[in-house]
Amino acid sequence: MRMARALSGNGRMVGSESAQSLNTVLLLAMLLLVVGLLMMTSASVEIASSQYGDPFYHLKRQSIFALMGLLVAFLTLCVPVSFWQKSSWFLLMGSFALLLLVLVPGIGKNVNGSSRWINIGLFNVQPSELAKVFIMIYLASFLQRHLLEVRENWSGFFKPLLVIAAAVVLLHFEPDHGAMVILMLTAFCMIFLAGAKLYRFLLMLILCVGAIVVLAITKPYVIVRFSSFLNPWAAENVYGGGYQLTQALIAFGRGEWFGVGLGNSIQKLYFLPEAHNDFVLAIIGEELGLLGVTVIVVLFCILVLKAFSIGKLAESRNSLFAAFFAYGLGLLFAGQAMINIGVNIGLLPTKGLTLPFLSYGGASLIVSCFMIALLVRIQYETESLVDEVTGEGR
Repeated sequence: MRMARALSGNGRMVGSESAQSLNTVLLLAMLLLVVGLLMMTSASVEIASSQYGDPFYHLKRQSIFALMGLLVAFLTLCVPVSFWQKSSWFLLMGSFALLLLVLVPGIGKNVNGSSRWINIGLFNVQPSELAKVFIMIYLASFLQRHLLEVRENWSGFFKPLLVIAAAVVLLHFEPDHGAMVILMLTAFCMIFLAGAKLYRFLLMLILCVGAIVVLAITKPYVIVRFSSFLNPWAAENVYGGGYQLTQALIAFGRGEWFGVGLGNSIQKLYFLPEAHNDFVLAIIGEELGLLGVTVIVVLFCILVLKAFSIGKLAESRNSLFAAFFAYGLGLLFAGQAMINIGVNIGLLPTKGLTLPFLSYGGASLIVSCFMIALLVRIQYETESLVDEVTGEGR
């Protein structure tokens, strides 16, 4: 990719700083991807050997997904940010179509009582993964077009929330409560960053708490899951609703500071369900210890901070769509990582939600690569604009 360059009076290339910054985002993504392949393989060797007769079955598939993700990322890098802004309405409609399609009998694949996937042969597509990104793009476009209304009027505050509410209803019917929470948190944070009044959020918080209470009352399994989360070691929970959490906590306990060594986990030997998927962080904690978990958390923190710094730079150049776009991508990464980590260490109730780049799954990995490419493209265009302005000023 040709970086925009502006020469100062003494011949120094201002664009070199842009290249260095761009490499930071890509480096973080590649580190997470490589660590994810390594730890996912370690967590899945035994179960892959017994179920498929090939200890590297999941590694081979995840490697294919990674190559597909890199291809998607390369193609995305060639698409200007303006395309996503102009297509935001169509992307929103596409999101609703995907969320409706997964509910159609015979198309949506039901696993453990949830219809969240569509089988396309090589892997299962989870429409909510892509829908979250597309809805976030529409929201960024809306905030750019109606910024004053969002800041000053109730109508500007509620209009984007009506769109989010429609998506939440569809996600509820799957059900996919993890995606619901991430989508709502991302939307609220983006609207807050746009300058909406704080007291309006307090009102929405009361309504959301009320909705959660109603959901818990109408869905008995939610009460069971919440009670097992509060006391996973109780006799009625330790081999029931609290089983995954207790096994994950045992894994973290065994790992202590520096872990038991790569490949030496015991919990992945059929004790911890979904060890290579939703609970891969617990295996990292067991094999690499607190040090390994800290490295993962730090990498995600740097990635999110980088996304916000890109958004702040775009906002300073009055590129409001690019700014909200970058903020939204950072918030999606932050929300998914925080919830998955919170579930693994027992701070949040158990929820089937992948850890970007680390958990096994084609849809999650490809969408994560797609989001990184979007962020890099925003950074490239924003910093190129800054370089041009700087060059003109000199």
